[in-house]
Amino acid sequence: MAARQRLAIASALVAALTAAAVTLAPGPVVEAAAQSAGTITGHVRLTGAAPVNPVVRMGMDPACSRAWSDTRPTHDFVVRAADGGLANVFVEVRGPFPGAPAPATRVVLDQQGCMFRPRVLAMQRGQVLEVRNGDPTLHNVHALSTQGNTFNVSQVVGRPPFTVVMAHAEKMLRVTCDVHRWMNVYVAVVDHPYFAVTGPAGTFEVRDVPAGRRVVQVWHERYGPLTATVDVPPGGSVAAEFAYTGTEKAAPPP
Repeated sequence: MAARQRLAIASALVAALTAAAVTLAPGPVVEAAAQSAGTITGHVRLTGAAPVNPVVRMGMDPACSRAWSDTRPTHDFVVRAADGGLANVFVEVRGPFPGAPAPATRVVLDQQGCMFRPRVLAMQRGQVLEVRNGDPTLHNVHALSTQGNTFNVSQVVGRPPFTVVMAHAEKMLRVTCDVHRWMNVYVAVVDHPYFAVTGPAGTFEVRDVPAGRRVVQVWHERYGPLTATVDVPPGGSVAAEFAYTGTEKAAPPP
């Protein structure tokens, strides 16, 4: 009987220790993961004068013209804030990085006033792109891919959005409309989650970047790529500043 009692006590002790380990383990692991990553913030500027964006001539489709009856639409090639902040710049922290699952959220590309909105977008490989037609006219969305992300879809007025899983990394994927040739958008499909696109002020933020020395690359459709090296502190943040002069030439990301 004594031997059985000792065995029962030992078994109960092992079970209790195991339960305690399972209960306590996640806290330190999550905390350590947070402390091993940091944030990169930044500002992309155009130091020179912004060129005048050309007017988009939409006379071939009356529905498009009516959408701009009060103003003249322009190609948003270069969108510069008063302090030089440059919008629509793709920002990527260069890898390689361990694999990460793609977010379940969809990335939305809309068509409004016969223009793509936004003009530049970024998403993770495996994420879903949702293409909407907010116009009272036909569009034909055509992805000119070199990496297997090709699609060519007509979007009739009133139809549900078109969705597609972007299965291959590609920078930059150009998407156009075969009906309205002035419509263009650039899509970055990235293998990891460490990327951003600058807003109207030219600023960006990339969170949860693994700590250490990192190369940050920015890309603009008119001025090409620039790079900078930063040291990402564990649990902290670091700033990266980029400046285009306006004399750079368009080039794809390396």
